[in-house]
Amino acid sequence: MNKSVLISGAGVAGSTLAYWLAREGFTVTVVERAAAQRASGNPVDVKGPALEVVEQMGIAPRLRAAATVVRRIAFLDGSGNERASMNMNSIQGSADGREIEIARADLAAALLATAQDEAEIRWNDTITGLTQREDGVEVTFDHGAPARFDLVIGADGLHSGVRRLAFGPEQEFIRHMGMFVATLPVDRTLAGAHAVAMYNTPGRSFSVHPAHGIPLAAFIFRHAPVPGFDHRDPAAHKRLVTETYRGRLGRFEDFLAQVADAEDMYFDSVSQVRLPSWTNGRVTLVGDAASSLSLFGDGSTLAIAAAHTLAQELAHTPADQSAALRRYERRHRTLVKPKQRGFILASQLLVPRSRTAIALRNTAVRAFAH
Repeated sequence: MNKSVLISGAGVAGSTLAYWLAREGFTVTVVERAAAQRASGNPVDVKGPALEVVEQMGIAPRLRAAATVVRRIAFLDGSGNERASMNMNSIQGSADGREIEIARADLAAALLATAQDEAEIRWNDTITGLTQREDGVEVTFDHGAPARFDLVIGADGLHSGVRRLAFGPEQEFIRHMGMFVATLPVDRTLAGAHAVAMYNTPGRSFSVHPAHGIPLAAFIFRHAPVPGFDHRDPAAHKRLVTETYRGRLGRFEDFLAQVADAEDMYFDSVSQVRLPSWTNGRVTLVGDAASSLSLFGDGSTLAIAAAHTLAQELAHTPADQSAALRRYERRHRTLVKPKQRGFILASQLLVPRSRTAIALRNTAVRAFAH
């Protein structure tokens, strides 16, 4: 067979896909814009269809060893007093106790470790041009020499360069959901090693997750789209977080100093991606590049599942790539659609719009707990 595949992005979807395609006999190259894996990122769940995939990859024990041990979420007031709490299974769902919550960076590292034994990984480079031919795709790079591949797959996230080159400007496909999020490592927990602590003011959420010994803070806030927003401008991101939260964090105000000093802070709009088709000729998309589900949509679980499904279908009919890509999309959209509808309820729970809404949320959580 010896089909050549180029994957853009060495994250959760890209690494999973590289592993499975290489195992199926494809020649796989992964190109990644970053110079190395990032260390930040909020904790994510591996559950449902993704569990079987990571078990087959042999990395489930590693993931469980790095998993968090969070059991509940505690809602605090500005003085640090607990006003309500909820069992995490109530909002995460259940997989008979088998689901794994893990820092996204730890998940990505485990997946990449399996992929790099099977595929070539090129760091610090990115795709600059795609020209489709009858027999393949001619690809140009920012640093590497031009090359031809039988298939190009964009696994490069919300701001996918492959999607822009093959499908059009991102504003045609990205829907801003009225919020922004920043995550970064911080120096302490607020509710111990087994609880996420959250403090809300109207339209703003601040939380600290104990993770796996390195606490992670998340700032999630409602905000209109920012004109000229650049997702690669960390100085602007820090200013926006600081301006939004200054004077509104109560006893947690000192965490803003850690925002200012952060060396690896993730920041972006909370958005959804919707495309009529994930494939254009010999170029296709997977993970957030195809169907970002927003902050609350099991994105990592579905990225792993999508990558495995795509590899299965390509291996099933390697001589009929078009049919394989149609089957992949048809199968995976059935998982994506229900998750994209769950945004409103989750955002009302975690980022209430008003003081009244915060009080009602806390009352409802207390009633539910009893």
